[in-house]
Amino acid sequence: MAPRIAVVGAGAVGGYVGAHLAKAGYDVTFIDMWPDNVEAMRNKGIHVTHLKNVPEFTVPVRAMHLTEVQGLIKEAPIDIAFVCVKSYDTAWATALIKQYLAPKGYVVSLQNCINEPVVVSVVGEDRTVGSIASSITVELTAPGQVFRAAGKSGESHTVFRVGQPDGKISDRVKQVCELVALSDSAKVTDNLMGERWSKLTINVMGNGLSACTGLKSRDVLADETLRHFAAKLGSESVRVGKAKGLQLEEIFHLDPDVIALAGTGDHNAIKVYDENRLASIAKPGGGEHRPSMGQDIVKGRRTEIEFMNGLIVAEGKKVGIDAPANAALTEIVKKVERKEIKPDRAHIARLNMV
Repeated sequence: MAPRIAVVGAGAVGGYVGAHLAKAGYDVTFIDMWPDNVEAMRNKGIHVTHLKNVPEFTVPVRAMHLTEVQGLIKEAPIDIAFVCVKSYDTAWATALIKQYLAPKGYVVSLQNCINEPVVVSVVGEDRTVGSIASSITVELTAPGQVFRAAGKSGESHTVFRVGQPDGKISDRVKQVCELVALSDSAKVTDNLMGERWSKLTINVMGNGLSACTGLKSRDVLADETLRHFAAKLGSESVRVGKAKGLQLEEIFHLDPDVIALAGTGDHNAIKVYDENRLASIAKPGGGEHRPSMGQDIVKGRRTEIEFMNGLIVAEGKKVGIDAPANAALTEIVKKVERKEIKPDRAHIARLNMV
């Protein structure tokens, strides 16, 4: 039988993946915290558009307010729950849906940052799967409307990587891979935590810079000072990840060592890094998006800075590696978030770290 699916957090990623599941005919229930989003989904469905090469579509969906979730007790249990909320909401969102899981049901962390340990603490490792959405560039532009600032990646870049914290390739991992592959390219991995840290490094290099400058990815990368500061952020992240014993995967299709060296000023590594980053925005539509944390600042929402750049600082202390660039950016974003300062690229220039 086809699984009953819940999507907890119908924002950009949850809305995008869930819409493709619903379009494919799966029984999907969307649960969200934003009343306007729930009402829009109920009345008009989810509308998905892409920057290029993909026809737009609208799919009718079932959506629930948080206050209505208790009604699930009267229905058949949930087999798969995709948790797609911000990192700071992971614990309560997982605890919420746990009550309505089938005996063999499980939770999939389809989020930024590293949230599997939190999910495990709520439902156990045997009921936890992780799914990474790498460079997916999606945004909830209005209630019930998801925009992807790209086309489908297909063979050019694997968007979804699915695995378990223990590295086993279980039937659950294979099932989730098949489900997310309805949205774009996907693969199973026996290196979930290494993949997670590699994706974390990508977020560390882009999200906070967009938040503290107010710029889209294209404009951040076009600015040499910001681009080289991003390398410093990534270098610290790579070195901390390796010190933790993780096997890192490619980052922006570069060997992690290239980023680690570029951030320390190695001339040859900087050349390779610059060519890669500038080539990414030379493509049509390249970098024409605002990373999720930049979106949060624009919309006046809490950011995940403590779970991204702040995590590099915290984990670095555990392994004896300082992360001054990540520490500085974390503090700047906190000030922007509290509206003590406005987003401005000058915040990075004043650090004199490049």
